[in-house]
Amino acid sequence: MNPLVSIITPCFNGADFIAETIRSVQNQTFTDWEWFIVDDFSKDATVSIIAEYSQNDARIKLLPLKKNAGAAVARNMGIALAKGKYMTFIDADDVWSHRFLAENVARIAQSEGFLCASYEMYDVSLKLKLGELRVPEYATYAAILKTNTISCLTAFIDISRLGKEFMPEIKYRQDMGLWLKYLKKINRVEGIQESLAIYRIRKQSLSGNKVNLLKHQWAFYRDVENLSVLKSSYYFTLWMYYGSKKYWLLKKS
Repeated sequence: MNPLVSIITPCFNGADFIAETIRSVQNQTFTDWEWFIVDDFSKDATVSIIAEYSQNDARIKLLPLKKNAGAAVARNMGIALAKGKYMTFIDADDVWSHRFLAENVARIAQSEGFLCASYEMYDVSLKLKLGELRVPEYATYAAILKTNTISCLTAFIDISRLGKEFMPEIKYRQDMGLWLKYLKKINRVEGIQESLAIYRIRKQSLSGNKVNLLKHQWAFYRDVENLSVLKSSYYFTLWMYYGSKKYWLLKKS
């Protein structure tokens, strides 16, 4: 009998955090899941750590890639193999509340098949709370184009109803590309207001090349979503506005 939930994780050089992530999934009150951890050709002890856990828990499937291919390729491998009714994601340095799966499974039947949840943000040691992202009660395709409030940390999708879709294999915004594919099929994603996960803020999360990220965002509108120059300009302006607000809130918290 197939597991009810398929969990997908890309992992690259995650030795410092992957054990904590694994334990947060194993501690779920809902236990009917399979988990594909796709190692993206790590150079540290990541593979051996995952292998030790997978040897003792048959639900955990380690899939090592033979070369570094990027997070989108790794996640798409997991999507292709998923056998569950529901699909969800967690990155190799993040942590779920022990009720994350149970809450989503209980609520998704009353939705259109797509949920996300609020989450807290902590420093790298998980000792200092830096903020909280409270998701809207619902968001449409147009709303996500303005600012992506759906995180890979808390997205939860009924693939038995909505089917399997794959991430565009691009360096940035591949998760946003997947959410928009589903939001072209349904009216909205619904947001669980309670925080059900912890997102670990690492230095590179805040200090990346902002100009480079803006270039990728513009290319996403034009090349992935195939929006006109006018529509791309509209959504790009709103993206910068909402993005600057989130950045400064985090800096001040």
